Amino acid sequence: MIPKKIKALITVVVILLILLIFNPLVKIGAGQRGVVLNWGAVSNIILDEGLHLRVPIMQKIVKMDVTTQKEEGSASAASKDMQIVTADVAVNYYLDPLKVNTTYQTLRKEYRERVILPTIDEFIKKTTALYTAEELLTKRTEVKEDLKQNITSSLADSNIIVKDIFITNFEFSEQFDAAIESKVTAEQNALKAKNDLERIKMEAEQRVAQAKAEAEAIRIQAQAVTQQGGKDYVQLQAIQKWDGHLPQQFVPGSAIPFLNLTQ
Repeated sequence: MIPKKIKALITVVVILLILLIFNPLVKIGAGQRGVVLNWGAVSNIILDEGLHLRVPIMQKIVKMDVTTQKEEGSASAASKDMQIVTADVAVNYYLDPLKVNTTYQTLRKEYRERVILPTIDEFIKKTTALYTAEELLTKRTEVKEDLKQNITSSLADSNIIVKDIFITNFEFSEQFDAAIESKVTAEQNALKAKNDLERIKMEAEQRVAQAKAEAEAIRIQAQAVTQQGGKDYVQLQAIQKWDGHLPQQFVPGSAIPFLNLTQ
């Protein structure tokens, strides 16, 4: 007879083998959800993060990533003014954790190829057609909001939630780039000419103001000379310039300079 200890050991080994073969335990990691399949059919049960038991053979658990992911798409399209524009768009999204079973049932894990990339391509073309090439640059925020709204609404039907989108690049034809460069150069030249004109006008006004000030000073001096005490002012100016010598000859009847003698 087999000893009891050996029987117990055999029992433990058999149990371990069963556990290894049928694996009734399943671990759902951080940022994941588990879709429960019963005999291959998608059930309504969604497993949260942690350790769970499953029925071996009958149940299979499919792990779905519900963390934020990024997908990038690119498309070329004609703008409203028939310019060819290539846009690069990045979309940040995640799967709705409460509906990953439906997502798996309809798309498996191929939601990127089946839904996200085609949606980005479609709405880049639709949105681009609503704006002129120049407006795609000058109204970039508005273009982004239109694109975000359309992509968000479309992907929501597949239980894919969009957090944000980014227009990473707009690429135009060489002819359009050259036209934009010429326009910018023309605007810069016009601004420079305007500034130069303002400077010249200001300098002219300053010269006029200076001339008026000088003319006013001359008028005041002339007025001072002709008014009462003007002769004294002229005499004072002469005294300041006198070298201290009297003239050698006098005209009969004329006064001695700077001397005003009264009888």
